[in-house]
Amino acid sequence: MRSSIEQHAPELAGAPPNAPPGPGRMFLRPRITAIVCVVVLAALGWVYLAFMVAGAANHGDAGALGPGMALFDRLMPRDGLGRSLLDALCRPTFATGQGTSLVDLALVLVMWCAMALAMMLPTAGSMIVTYAQIAETAWRKGETVVSPHVLAAGYTSVWIADACAATVLQWALASAALLDPALVPVSGLFSGAVFLLAGSYQFSALKHACVTRCQRPLPFFLAKWTTRPAAVFRLGIRQGIYCLGCCWAMMLVMFAVGVMNVVWMALLGVIMTTEKIATTTRVSRAVGVIFIAIGTAFVSASVIAHWPAQAR
Repeated sequence: MRSSIEQHAPELAGAPPNAPPGPGRMFLRPRITAIVCVVVLAALGWVYLAFMVAGAANHGDAGALGPGMALFDRLMPRDGLGRSLLDALCRPTFATGQGTSLVDLALVLVMWCAMALAMMLPTAGSMIVTYAQIAETAWRKGETVVSPHVLAAGYTSVWIADACAATVLQWALASAALLDPALVPVSGLFSGAVFLLAGSYQFSALKHACVTRCQRPLPFFLAKWTTRPAAVFRLGIRQGIYCLGCCWAMMLVMFAVGVMNVVWMALLGVIMTTEKIATTTRVSRAVGVIFIAIGTAFVSASVIAHWPAQAR
Protein backbone atom coordinates (compact mmCIF):
# COMPACT_ATOMS: atom_id res chain seq x y z
CA MET A 1 0.00 0.00 0.00
CA ARG A 2 2.73 2.44 1.01
CA SER A 3 4.80 1.71 -2.09
CA SER A 4 1.72 2.29 -4.29
CA ILE A 5 1.10 5.74 -2.72
CA GLU A 6 4.76 6.69 -3.11
CA GLN A 7 4.65 5.59 -6.74
CA HIS A 8 1.70 7.89 -7.51
CA ALA A 9 2.74 10.76 -5.21
CA PRO A 10 3.80 13.07 -8.06
CA GLU A 11 0.39 12.73 -9.72
CA LEU A 12 -1.46 13.25 -6.43
CA ALA A 13 0.61 16.37 -5.77
CA GLY A 14 -0.42 17.81 -9.11
CA ALA A 15 2.80 17.12 -11.03
CA PRO A 16 3.16 14.72 -13.96
CA PRO A 17 5.15 11.52 -13.42
CA ASN A 18 8.07 12.79 -15.56
CA ALA A 19 8.46 16.12 -13.70
CA PRO A 20 12.04 16.73 -12.54
CA PRO A 21 12.66 16.70 -8.80
CA GLY A 22 13.71 19.75 -6.79
CA PRO A 23 13.20 23.46 -7.45
CA GLY A 24 13.26 22.98 -11.22
CA ARG A 25 9.73 21.57 -10.99
CA MET A 26 8.36 25.01 -10.12
CA PHE A 27 9.64 26.52 -13.37
CA LEU A 28 7.71 23.98 -15.41
CA ARG A 29 4.38 25.21 -14.08
CA PRO A 30 2.98 27.32 -16.95
CA ARG A 31 0.82 29.51 -14.71
CA ILE A 32 3.76 30.53 -12.51
CA THR A 33 5.85 31.11 -15.61
CA ALA A 34 3.14 33.34 -17.12
CA ILE A 35 2.73 35.47 -14.01
CA VAL A 36 6.49 35.92 -13.59
CA CYS A 37 6.82 36.82 -17.28
CA VAL A 38 4.16 39.55 -17.11
CA VAL A 39 5.36 41.01 -13.81
CA VAL A 40 9.08 41.08 -14.68
CA LEU A 41 8.71 42.52 -18.19
CA ALA A 42 6.18 45.15 -17.12
CA ALA A 43 8.39 46.09 -14.18
CA LEU A 44 11.38 46.54 -16.50
CA GLY A 45 9.33 48.91 -18.64
CA TRP A 46 8.26 50.98 -15.64
CA VAL A 47 11.80 51.05 -14.24
CA TYR A 48 13.17 52.53 -17.46
CA LEU A 49 10.36 55.09 -17.62
CA ALA A 50 11.03 55.97 -13.98
CA PHE A 51 14.67 56.65 -14.89
CA MET A 52 13.55 58.98 -17.67
CA VAL A 53 11.28 60.92 -15.33
CA ALA A 54 14.06 61.03 -12.74
CA GLY A 55 16.36 62.47 -15.39
CA ALA A 56 13.89 65.28 -16.07
CA ALA A 57 13.20 65.85 -12.38
CA ASN A 58 16.94 66.13 -11.76
CA HIS A 59 16.79 69.34 -13.79
CA GLY A 60 13.58 70.49 -12.11
CA ASP A 61 11.55 70.31 -15.32
CA ALA A 62 9.45 67.16 -14.92
CA GLY A 63 6.40 69.44 -14.85
CA ALA A 64 7.10 70.25 -18.50
CA LEU A 65 6.31 66.63 -19.43
CA GLY A 66 2.56 67.12 -19.06
CA PRO A 67 -0.36 67.45 -16.63
CA GLY A 68 0.33 66.00 -13.17
CA MET A 69 4.07 65.61 -13.68
CA ALA A 70 5.08 68.62 -11.55
CA LEU A 71 4.73 66.34 -8.53
CA PHE A 72 7.97 64.62 -9.50
CA ASP A 73 9.88 67.89 -9.33
CA ARG A 74 9.03 68.03 -5.64
CA LEU A 75 9.99 64.39 -5.02
CA MET A 76 13.29 64.29 -6.91
CA PRO A 77 16.40 66.18 -5.72
CA ARG A 78 18.02 68.26 -8.44
CA ASP A 79 21.52 67.06 -7.75
CA GLY A 80 22.88 63.73 -6.68
CA LEU A 81 24.46 60.49 -7.75
CA GLY A 82 23.83 59.21 -11.25
CA ARG A 83 22.67 62.51 -12.79
CA SER A 84 25.04 62.24 -15.76
CA LEU A 85 24.02 58.60 -16.32
CA LEU A 86 20.35 59.58 -16.34
CA ASP A 87 21.08 62.30 -18.88
CA ALA A 88 23.01 59.94 -21.12
CA LEU A 89 20.46 57.13 -21.09
CA CYS A 90 17.15 58.84 -20.62
CA ARG A 91 17.02 62.25 -22.29
CA PRO A 92 16.77 61.61 -26.05
CA THR A 93 17.01 64.75 -28.20
CA PHE A 94 14.97 63.25 -31.01
CA ALA A 95 11.85 65.16 -29.96
CA THR A 96 13.30 68.43 -31.20
CA GLY A 97 13.34 67.13 -34.74
CA GLN A 98 17.08 67.84 -34.86
CA GLY A 99 18.49 64.65 -33.34
CA THR A 100 18.16 62.18 -36.20
CA SER A 101 21.19 59.97 -35.65
CA LEU A 102 20.87 56.23 -35.17
CA VAL A 103 21.57 56.72 -31.45
CA ASP A 104 18.70 59.19 -31.14
CA LEU A 105 16.40 56.83 -33.04
CA ALA A 106 17.43 53.93 -30.82
CA LEU A 107 16.80 55.90 -27.62
CA VAL A 108 13.32 56.90 -28.71
CA LEU A 109 12.54 53.37 -29.87
CA VAL A 110 13.68 52.01 -26.50
CA MET A 111 11.44 54.56 -24.81
CA TRP A 112 8.40 53.43 -26.79
CA CYS A 113 9.25 49.76 -26.23
CA ALA A 114 9.41 50.47 -22.50
CA MET A 115 6.01 52.16 -22.72
CA ALA A 116 4.60 49.14 -24.54
CA LEU A 117 5.89 46.77 -21.86
CA ALA A 118 4.72 49.01 -19.01
CA MET A 119 1.27 49.82 -20.39
CA MET A 120 0.27 46.93 -22.65
CA LEU A 121 1.74 43.76 -21.18
CA PRO A 122 -0.30 44.04 -17.95
CA THR A 123 -3.46 44.38 -20.05
CA ALA A 124 -2.56 41.02 -21.65
CA GLY A 125 -2.11 39.36 -18.26
CA SER A 126 -5.55 37.75 -18.31
CA MET A 127 -5.01 36.38 -21.82
CA ILE A 128 -1.57 34.96 -21.01
CA VAL A 129 -2.76 33.41 -17.74
CA THR A 130 -5.75 31.86 -19.55
CA TYR A 131 -3.37 30.16 -21.96
CA ALA A 132 -1.20 29.09 -19.02
CA GLN A 133 -4.18 27.54 -17.21
CA ILE A 134 -5.00 25.39 -20.24
CA ALA A 135 -1.34 24.50 -20.62
CA GLU A 136 -1.05 23.60 -16.95
CA THR A 137 -4.05 21.29 -17.19
CA ALA A 138 -2.40 19.53 -20.13
CA TRP A 139 0.95 19.50 -18.31
CA ARG A 140 -0.58 17.81 -15.26
CA LYS A 141 -1.75 15.03 -17.58
CA GLY A 142 1.79 14.59 -18.86
CA GLU A 143 1.05 16.14 -22.25
CA THR A 144 3.47 18.32 -24.20
CA VAL A 145 2.92 22.05 -23.80
CA VAL A 146 4.60 25.19 -25.10
CA SER A 147 5.79 27.77 -22.58
CA PRO A 148 3.70 30.94 -22.17
CA HIS A 149 6.95 32.80 -22.90
CA VAL A 150 6.45 31.91 -26.56
CA LEU A 151 2.91 33.30 -26.57
CA ALA A 152 4.08 36.47 -24.77
CA ALA A 153 6.90 36.88 -27.29
CA GLY A 154 4.45 36.78 -30.18
CA TYR A 155 2.18 39.28 -28.43
CA THR A 156 5.08 41.60 -27.58
CA SER A 157 6.39 41.54 -31.16
CA VAL A 158 3.22 43.29 -32.31
CA TRP A 159 3.75 46.10 -29.83
CA ILE A 160 7.43 46.40 -30.73
CA ALA A 161 6.29 46.96 -34.31
CA ASP A 162 3.85 49.56 -32.98
CA ALA A 163 6.73 51.19 -31.07
CA CYS A 164 8.62 51.52 -34.36
CA ALA A 165 5.60 53.23 -35.92
CA ALA A 166 5.23 55.51 -32.88
CA THR A 167 8.91 56.50 -33.17
CA VAL A 168 8.37 57.58 -36.78
CA LEU A 169 5.15 59.40 -35.83
CA GLN A 170 6.92 61.22 -33.00
CA TRP A 171 9.62 62.38 -35.40
CA ALA A 172 6.97 63.57 -37.87
CA LEU A 173 5.02 65.50 -35.21
CA ALA A 174 8.21 67.04 -33.81
CA SER A 175 9.35 68.05 -37.30
CA ALA A 176 5.95 69.66 -37.88
CA ALA A 177 6.42 71.62 -34.60
CA LEU A 178 3.36 69.98 -33.03
CA LEU A 179 5.49 68.67 -30.14
CA ASP A 180 7.91 70.75 -28.11
CA PRO A 181 11.31 69.41 -26.92
CA ALA A 182 9.63 67.95 -23.80
CA LEU A 183 7.32 65.90 -26.09
CA VAL A 184 4.28 67.94 -25.03
CA PRO A 185 1.81 69.18 -27.69
CA VAL A 186 2.01 72.89 -28.44
CA SER A 187 -1.57 73.20 -29.67
CA GLY A 188 -4.81 72.69 -27.77
CA LEU A 189 -6.52 72.03 -31.09
CA PHE A 190 -4.13 69.15 -31.76
CA SER A 191 -4.71 67.67 -28.28
CA GLY A 192 -8.46 68.07 -28.69
CA ALA A 193 -8.43 66.39 -32.09
CA VAL A 194 -6.53 63.40 -30.68
CA PHE A 195 -8.99 63.01 -27.79
CA LEU A 196 -11.97 63.33 -30.14
CA LEU A 197 -10.47 60.65 -32.43
CA ALA A 198 -9.79 58.31 -29.52
CA GLY A 199 -13.24 58.93 -28.03
CA SER A 200 -15.06 58.34 -31.31
CA TYR A 201 -13.14 55.11 -31.92
CA GLN A 202 -14.48 53.75 -28.62
CA PHE A 203 -17.93 53.47 -30.26
CA SER A 204 -16.75 51.80 -33.49
CA ALA A 205 -17.61 48.24 -34.52
CA LEU A 206 -13.91 47.39 -34.90
CA LYS A 207 -13.20 48.52 -31.34
CA HIS A 208 -16.01 46.40 -29.95
CA ALA A 209 -14.97 43.36 -32.01
CA CYS A 210 -11.37 43.60 -30.79
CA VAL A 211 -12.19 44.27 -27.15
CA THR A 212 -14.60 41.32 -27.13
CA ARG A 213 -11.82 39.05 -28.42
CA CYS A 214 -9.52 40.36 -25.70
CA GLN A 215 -12.15 39.80 -23.00
CA ARG A 216 -12.80 36.18 -24.02
CA PRO A 217 -9.50 34.47 -24.93
CA LEU A 218 -10.59 31.01 -23.70
CA PRO A 219 -12.73 30.03 -26.76
CA PHE A 220 -9.92 31.24 -29.05
CA PHE A 221 -7.28 29.07 -27.37
CA LEU A 222 -9.54 26.02 -27.15
CA ALA A 223 -10.32 26.29 -30.87
CA LYS A 224 -6.70 26.97 -31.93
CA TRP A 225 -4.82 24.83 -29.37
CA THR A 226 -1.46 23.60 -30.61
CA THR A 227 1.75 22.16 -29.20
CA ARG A 228 4.04 23.61 -31.89
CA PRO A 229 6.13 26.59 -30.69
CA ALA A 230 5.90 28.42 -34.03
CA ALA A 231 2.12 28.07 -34.02
CA VAL A 232 1.89 29.32 -30.43
CA PHE A 233 4.04 32.32 -31.41
CA ARG A 234 1.54 33.06 -34.18
CA LEU A 235 -1.31 32.80 -31.66
CA GLY A 236 0.49 35.47 -29.64
CA ILE A 237 0.75 37.65 -32.75
CA ARG A 238 -2.99 37.27 -33.41
CA GLN A 239 -3.83 38.20 -29.83
CA GLY A 240 -1.43 41.14 -30.14
CA ILE A 241 -3.26 42.33 -33.26
CA TYR A 242 -6.61 42.13 -31.43
CA CYS A 243 -5.05 44.15 -28.60
CA LEU A 244 -3.64 46.70 -31.04
CA GLY A 245 -7.06 47.05 -32.65
CA CYS A 246 -8.50 47.60 -29.19
CA CYS A 247 -5.94 50.08 -27.82
CA TRP A 248 -4.13 51.94 -30.62
CA ALA A 249 -6.32 55.05 -30.29
CA MET A 250 -5.76 55.24 -26.55
CA MET A 251 -2.01 54.99 -27.09
CA LEU A 252 -2.29 58.03 -29.38
CA VAL A 253 -3.66 59.97 -26.40
CA MET A 254 -0.08 60.06 -25.09
CA PHE A 255 0.71 62.51 -27.89
CA ALA A 256 -2.09 64.74 -26.59
CA VAL A 257 -1.01 64.84 -22.93
CA GLY A 258 2.77 64.52 -23.23
CA VAL A 259 4.57 61.42 -24.44
CA MET A 260 6.55 61.06 -21.19
CA ASN A 261 3.61 61.76 -18.87
CA VAL A 262 3.76 58.71 -16.59
CA VAL A 263 0.64 59.85 -14.72
CA TRP A 264 -1.40 59.42 -17.90
CA MET A 265 0.52 56.24 -18.78
CA ALA A 266 -0.62 54.69 -15.51
CA LEU A 267 -4.17 56.00 -15.94
CA LEU A 268 -4.48 54.67 -19.50
CA GLY A 269 -2.95 51.36 -18.42
CA VAL A 270 -5.63 50.99 -15.76
CA ILE A 271 -8.37 51.92 -18.25
CA MET A 272 -7.17 49.41 -20.86
CA THR A 273 -6.79 46.65 -18.28
CA THR A 274 -10.30 47.36 -16.95
CA GLU A 275 -11.69 47.18 -20.48
CA LYS A 276 -10.22 43.73 -21.01
CA ILE A 277 -11.36 42.19 -17.73
CA ALA A 278 -14.88 43.59 -18.09
CA THR A 279 -17.62 41.41 -19.55
CA THR A 280 -19.36 44.13 -21.61
CA THR A 281 -18.42 47.07 -23.80
CA ARG A 282 -20.01 49.61 -21.43
CA VAL A 283 -16.59 50.54 -20.05
CA SER A 284 -15.38 51.32 -23.58
CA ARG A 285 -18.41 53.52 -24.25
CA ALA A 286 -18.02 55.33 -20.93
CA VAL A 287 -14.36 56.04 -21.71
CA GLY A 288 -15.41 57.27 -25.15
CA VAL A 289 -17.82 59.78 -23.62
CA ILE A 290 -15.10 61.06 -21.26
CA PHE A 291 -12.54 61.38 -24.06
CA ILE A 292 -14.98 63.24 -26.31
CA ALA A 293 -15.77 65.61 -23.42
CA ILE A 294 -12.04 66.23 -22.82
CA GLY A 295 -11.44 66.76 -26.54
CA THR A 296 -14.34 69.20 -26.76
CA ALA A 297 -12.96 71.12 -23.78
CA PHE A 298 -9.51 71.34 -25.40
CA VAL A 299 -10.93 72.58 -28.70
CA SER A 300 -13.33 75.03 -27.04
CA ALA A 301 -10.60 76.47 -24.83
CA SER A 302 -8.29 76.90 -27.82
CA VAL A 303 -10.99 78.62 -29.90
CA ILE A 304 -11.96 80.92 -27.05
CA ALA A 305 -8.30 81.80 -26.40
CA HIS A 306 -7.84 82.91 -30.02
CA TRP A 307 -11.26 84.46 -30.51
CA PRO A 308 -10.34 88.06 -29.52
CA ALA A 309 -7.37 88.05 -31.91
CA GLN A 310 -9.63 86.87 -34.72
CA ALA A 311 -12.23 89.49 -33.87
CA ARG A 312 -9.68 92.31 -34.19
